[in-house]
Order: sequence, then structure tokens, then C-alpha cells
Amino acid sequence: MLYRVITIVGGLVFVIVLFALLWFFCKKFLEHHGVTDQAKDRAMVLATWTFAGISVGLVFAVVGAFVLGPWAFYRTLRGHGVGISDAAAIWWGFGIVLAALAITGIGFFGFLMAVGAY
Repeated sequence: MLYRVITIVGGLVFVIVLFALLWFFCKKFLEHHGVTDQAKDRAMVLATWTFAGISVGLVFAVVGAFVLGPWAFYRTLRGHGVGISDAAAIWWGFGIVLAALAITGIGFFGFLMAVGAY
């Protein structure tokens, strides 16, 4: 029973880590494209909608996270007026989603191995 509780708590921590990684990558993306006005707030909005897209995509099918996450990134980015083409915005969103999910997934599987659940 203790391992189940530890695994659930660890899973929740990694959900927080995933969101933090998305926020960090979105903030770096905005800074890279010259957005300095309210960059932290804009990154929070961008990360929130990207996280929502990933979450809905993971519920329906794992591959859906790589479709809905970048799409949510692109749609949210259009509202911020960043000077970037549509195709580049989608590819940036895909890269951010892929990097955040890969780092979180590797860390979570390491955690599962550490507690003996995998």
C-alpha cells in the first residue's frame, strides 16, 4: 500500500514538473522571439493551454498529445501577436511538447524503477 501512495504522489509531482517544463520552454520561446512585455504571464497562458491540449490528447490516445498539444500552442500563440509563420509555430509547439514529455517520461520511469514499481 505504501508503494501505491508513493507512486501516486510521485505521479502528481511529475505532472507539476511537466507543467513547469512547458512554462520554462514557452518562456524561452517567447524571449527568443523578442517578446519582453509580460513574458512570464504570456508564458503561463501559453503553457496552460498547451498543457490542456496535451492532457486531452493523452486521455483519448497517447498520439493525440502530439497533435492537440502543438495545436493548442499554435492557437494560443496567434493571440499573442508573435511574428512567426503558422508552420513554424506548429513545429515549435511540437518541439516544446516533445521535449517536455520526453524529460518528464524519462524522469518518471526512473522514479518507478527507484521505488521498484517497474
